[in-house]
Amino acid sequence: MAHNSALHSNFGVDYVITYRFADTSKVEARDGFASLMQALARVGLATEVRNGDNCSLLVFVKVGSDRRFAQEVYRSRVKDWLHGVRPAEPARETQNTLSGESLTEAERLRIIHHLITSPREEGGAGIIPKEGQWKNVESIFPLHDHTFNKEWIKKWSTMTFLKVEDLDQIRDRFGEKIAYYFAFTQSYFQFLIFPAAFGFASWVILGSFSPVYALVNGLWCVTFVEYWKRQEIDLGVRWGVKGVSSIQQKRRDFKHEKEVRDPVTGETVRIFPATKRLGRQLLQVPFALLAALALGTLIATCFGIEIFLSEVYNGPGQSLLVFLPTGILTTLVPTLTTLLTGVASRLNDYENWETSEHYESALTQKIFVLNFITSYLPIFLTAFVYVPFGSLVVPYLDIFNLTARPFAENEKQLQAPQTGFVINPSRLKKQVIYFTVTAQIVNFALETIVPVVKRRVFSKYQEVKSERAAKKGGAGPGVTIDDLPEEAEFLKRVRHEAELDVYDVATDLREMVVQYGYLSLFSVVWPLAPVSFIINNWIELRSDAVKICVEMQRPTPLRADSIGPWIDSLSFLTWLGSITAAALAYLFSNDGMGPDGTPASIQGWALLLTICFSEHAYLLVRWGVGLAVSKMDSPGMEKERADRFMVRKRYLQDALGQDVMDPPSGFTEEKITRASLEEDARQSSLRTTGPQDHFWSRQRSWEESAKVGAHLIEKMAPKEGKKEQ
Repeated sequence: MAHNSALHSNFGVDYVITYRFADTSKVEARDGFASLMQALARVGLATEVRNGDNCSLLVFVKVGSDRRFAQEVYRSRVKDWLHGVRPAEPARETQNTLSGESLTEAERLRIIHHLITSPREEGGAGIIPKEGQWKNVESIFPLHDHTFNKEWIKKWSTMTFLKVEDLDQIRDRFGEKIAYYFAFTQSYFQFLIFPAAFGFASWVILGSFSPVYALVNGLWCVTFVEYWKRQEIDLGVRWGVKGVSSIQQKRRDFKHEKEVRDPVTGETVRIFPATKRLGRQLLQVPFALLAALALGTLIATCFGIEIFLSEVYNGPGQSLLVFLPTGILTTLVPTLTTLLTGVASRLNDYENWETSEHYESALTQKIFVLNFITSYLPIFLTAFVYVPFGSLVVPYLDIFNLTARPFAENEKQLQAPQTGFVINPSRLKKQVIYFTVTAQIVNFALETIVPVVKRRVFSKYQEVKSERAAKKGGAGPGVTIDDLPEEAEFLKRVRHEAELDVYDVATDLREMVVQYGYLSLFSVVWPLAPVSFIINNWIELRSDAVKICVEMQRPTPLRADSIGPWIDSLSFLTWLGSITAAALAYLFSNDGMGPDGTPASIQGWALLLTICFSEHAYLLVRWGVGLAVSKMDSPGMEKERADRFMVRKRYLQDALGQDVMDPPSGFTEEKITRASLEEDARQSSLRTTGPQDHFWSRQRSWEESAKVGAHLIEKMAPKEGKKEQ
């Protein structure tokens, strides 16, 4: 019972801060820890300290001052209102902020995290892990709610489709940024039903490289991207974060060059010249060329070795040697990608972005270039180099004979045929099947299974190491020696969560975008690709939930109003897919055999015409679909109109003090009598009157005006007999 209670109770803890002092002197560690406690207390947070693993302390944080926290909530909501995120001004009384509008768990954790990490000049403690005076602060993370996690995983394991209420639940717990990822993956999964069904029918009836499939798939891609753009807006309205990207957080590492006075606000603003940043951004061009050259050379070399070993070399050990290029790629591509990612990060730092949002967006774009090369270049080489130019390229592949020379019995086995070489037309299809099926399974294992095994092995290793140290008498005091019995299970769980990795939603988004690229670019090669993806994505949604709940620290809730720059990547892949699919459908229109390695069979003008027509058709369809989607009503749009109406109504009520939206009451006119006429005549004799007064005194009521008008009509209208003539 005690174990179960500790598992499902967080003892009111909002955040845990890991303070590690293994490489710090005792005096410096004590002073730094005292500064940490003082900084937290200054912003109204209460703390408790317990022992952690491996020379660390666990600082448990919760709200200590409800009044200060209510002020911070009010400040956050007023800021949203001033930036147009909230449609209406929050309650003017600070204490009514929480009672008038409920506070989700995600909003609570986000505001507390802001109190901990925001600069002191903005009212926060200014604690940034591993930076400056906080170098001993290793991590700041909220604790998992295991009761919710268990129910969440159980519920999702029995569901096929997620409802919008399920996404609301994720948003309330983990914030909008993660909720947007699950919403995108769910929308993508639902949209895959049509291409999966149509792809299966095409595979049975039309076969590969069908122009009909390429056309329908391109139309589907455009529709999905345009629909998701609208869906982002609807969810932003539903979750109250539409336009939240306009509230940008300043980067601590931003280095301004000068300070100017804002002519509108009068405030001093620190700026970095846009022209200078643009000059630095131009370095992205040589970076992209360097990445393409480095990764492209490696991939192309392994591609050539693989073709040489599988289709040229016919000596001993061929069945084993064909795996050599795979081993080289598996070893060197991640290493080279990591190196280039580091270069991209340094280049991003050099560009000196002012806000965190701009910094992350620029870094995402650079990393997408690397992912594009590593994910799609092998298939591009097969489709547009090996198939059209195989007979010209293969005779020169004997330069790779060093890879098989130790195993060859004679020189003839290493020589490429100068004539009569026949390409393997099934190579392209096998590659697409590998990337759309096998690679998906491998990635799932690397994401889900390998981390669990690695963590258990490491945990077992730590236990064995501790037991050996205890037997030799060299072990220090155990971390649990001061644990109270009622806290023991809770602290054990917290120490375990402190060792978990940090969840990065951008990694999962990148996987979905790369997968979409395979669908847009190359599914015409193998129409069953969307069938594989729809199965994978159903599992991916559930495995990502498990990963967040079990394998990662609970993410800090962050706000967003879209999936960020990844929507631009989707649009780019859709455009490129319209060109690539058309080119593939043309090149392999001869029963899927392709140009049989001889470019002479390719009509260049026809290929260019096909590509040009496909691209222009894409632009026209995108405009039409975007226009149609914009005309469609949605719950988000209805809610936004309703919110705006209520804001206008409340403003008029506050300004005029009455329900001005109701129709006006009837106007009662004064009855004209002899006495009233005599009184008006007496009043007019007492004051000076002019032509204007005489003009407005001739008809005293609407009845009198109606009588005069009827008399004039009777007098001036033509007679009935004349009208007929």
